[in-house]
Amino acid sequence: MKPSKKTTEQSRRDFIKNAAIASSIFIVPRHVLGGVGFTAPSDQLNLAAIGAGGKGISDIKNASVNGRERVVALCDVDFSGSAKQSIANFPNAKLYADYREMLDKEKDIDAVTISTPDHVHGPAAKYAMERGKHVYVQKPLTHNIREARLLTELAREKKVVTQMGNQGASNPLLGMVQKWVDSGKLGKIAEVKIWTNRPVWPQGFAFPQPDPSKKPNDLNWDLWLGPSAEIPYTPNLHPFNWRGWWDYGTGALGDVGCHLIDIPFRTLGLHYPLDAECSVGTVFTKMWTPDYNPEGCPASSFITINFAATAKSKSPIQMTWSDGGIRPSRPSIIPADMDMGGANSANGVLIIGENGVISTNINDSSPLMPKLFLNDGTTEFGPEKTDNPEPEYGHQRKWVDACKAGFGSAEHKALTSSFDYAGPMTETVLMGNLAIRSYMLRRQNAQGQMEFYGRRKLLWDGNNMRITNFEDANQFVGREYRKGFEV
Repeated sequence: MKPSKKTTEQSRRDFIKNAAIASSIFIVPRHVLGGVGFTAPSDQLNLAAIGAGGKGISDIKNASVNGRERVVALCDVDFSGSAKQSIANFPNAKLYADYREMLDKEKDIDAVTISTPDHVHGPAAKYAMERGKHVYVQKPLTHNIREARLLTELAREKKVVTQMGNQGASNPLLGMVQKWVDSGKLGKIAEVKIWTNRPVWPQGFAFPQPDPSKKPNDLNWDLWLGPSAEIPYTPNLHPFNWRGWWDYGTGALGDVGCHLIDIPFRTLGLHYPLDAECSVGTVFTKMWTPDYNPEGCPASSFITINFAATAKSKSPIQMTWSDGGIRPSRPSIIPADMDMGGANSANGVLIIGENGVISTNINDSSPLMPKLFLNDGTTEFGPEKTDNPEPEYGHQRKWVDACKAGFGSAEHKALTSSFDYAGPMTETVLMGNLAIRSYMLRRQNAQGQMEFYGRRKLLWDGNNMRITNFEDANQFVGREYRKGFEV
């Protein structure tokens, strides 16, 4: 009797989940079917992309591992733009505009990459995981802290394999930084300084005016809005400049914070922060009247976040973040003519101990080595260039291998940014945005004047996800959702 499609698919899924013990009934030997390197159909993961343009092009391509895995579906709100490249890469994939429809119709999908604007990460990942799909989600993991906690817990509940797209976490040079920290060469570490040249998109001004007449014909604007409030089509948001508006993006922190903050968070073994405090760059449109646009991110900010001591950092750690091109002062131990952090000192991390400093900027595209400077004159630098035999250090491929090995496998535990790690780290990144948004809160005082009343250090109860000394700040821990996109 010929097996049904349902029976065949279940066999394929059983194989993938139990690859280490699968019997030969599921795989014909490769030398018979297709020579060296051939992957039998039953040994392939069925992949889909939610967000097939922009960063989604490389995410789904790298996850396919040069055709080793099968890409069965692509989802995007506009296939007339850069997503056309994913169609060219996977011409047999079915196309969808709505990820909910795709996941409900394509029952054979095993795993999805999610490479949408930030505001869709949480709703899409939740929808996929509730249906038992493994997920790879671009950074930042979510749009807000509550979503990050929910996805972290849901991944454990559903026993799905997860990875966040901060691909620099798989850079082998991160091991060099970890070795320096673990060696104790720096002595007591109490300070971390992080900076970036972001934003490199328009930010810090009033929200653009809607103009439905300019909507591209092929763009599904309603699905692009997703969980955000329904508004008429607004130019200069899709496909890139949404980053500076709170309804859709997470600003400079969301764009690059999960790369840069990852380095000290990981190597020092940090967890939920204790508090956060910030200030932001001020724009004056008339004398003595600061002009803040609460619907969007400021042009620049400076944030201080404190952490308790951990096993790797025996003393409390103070982390500072500055964006908008504002850099910290150069430690005297770093030569004046040497780049600090990355190229032209535009982005970087300083881990400062009593005996010296680590300067680095490990990212997916950075050829720059980490540098160790000790007060006794000792220096140690990583290589000028590193061999990178596979794209983005295999960050997506390793996730795919873990999906096939199964939840709790050695491959799964070896992932550098599964949600067990990426969730708490993302919460720290987004804590900075919570401080920024609280800083810009205004109210009318007893004299009828508008005053900024959120300019204080925010004390954070990480376990319960609450600011304990300023209740109005807690509105930014989560968000309101449009019907059909709830998290």
